[in-house]
Amino acid sequence: MRFASAVVALVAAAVVSAQNQTITVNVGGTSDTPGGIFQFMPNSLTAANGSVITFTFSGIPGNHSVTQSTFAAPCSPFQGGFDSGWVEILANSTTLPEWQLTITNDQVPIWFYCKQKLPVVHCNSGMLGAINVKEGSANNLEAFAKAAQTAALDMHEGGLVGIGASASAPPDVGDGATLFTTDSATAPPQTAAPTGGSASGGASGASGASGGGATQTDAPGGSAVGLGFNPALMVTVLFGAVAGAALVF
Repeated sequence: MRFASAVVALVAAAVVSAQNQTITVNVGGTSDTPGGIFQFMPNSLTAANGSVITFTFSGIPGNHSVTQSTFAAPCSPFQGGFDSGWVEILANSTTLPEWQLTITNDQVPIWFYCKQKLPVVHCNSGMLGAINVKEGSANNLEAFAKAAQTAALDMHEGGLVGIGASASAPPDVGDGATLFTTDSATAPPQTAAPTGGSASGGASGASGASGGGATQTDAPGGSAVGLGFNPALMVTVLFGAVAGAALVF
């Protein structure tokens, strides 16, 4: 009996471990990286509920985002989806910024892209990825990437809570990097902040980065927009089963 109990305990522990894995995804490469600058590495993964995806902004210098989209519109933000905002890393940066997403519904596919448009549209160039895409589905990463090559870019701001995954805080940028949260990016990605109009979506209303000594800056000419937690966005979680269907059409 004791042996059986021990076996059950070990199996339970293994299940918990499998459901709460931590996966690292590198955001951006360098000119020496196989595959180039505009990529997420890896760009396809499977993660159970409770798993934490750590997006490490590794492309130095660079300016990238992690923004939820849909299969039907690869380079446009999913309304009610998650968005890291633009994370700019200068050439002399010594710390790699990180952003963590927790998987909340592993039964829906999660599509994401980088919404930076300079020096070229990153999404059109293949900087996108997918989580929990069902094996054998026609809506797969290859088809998603092909559609993204000619997709229109939309850079509107999202929030922390998305469909299938959510974050509890903006990216921790540390020293040598800056977080920008506005709707458009007109400055070179390695030298200045995105600039433009006020943001829309679930991120509006908060005005300061939280945690980790992050630097959050208003872009020139733009209004202050933060990525702080917005309780209203929790409505998207309650209707996740319905909204999640939009991710596959």
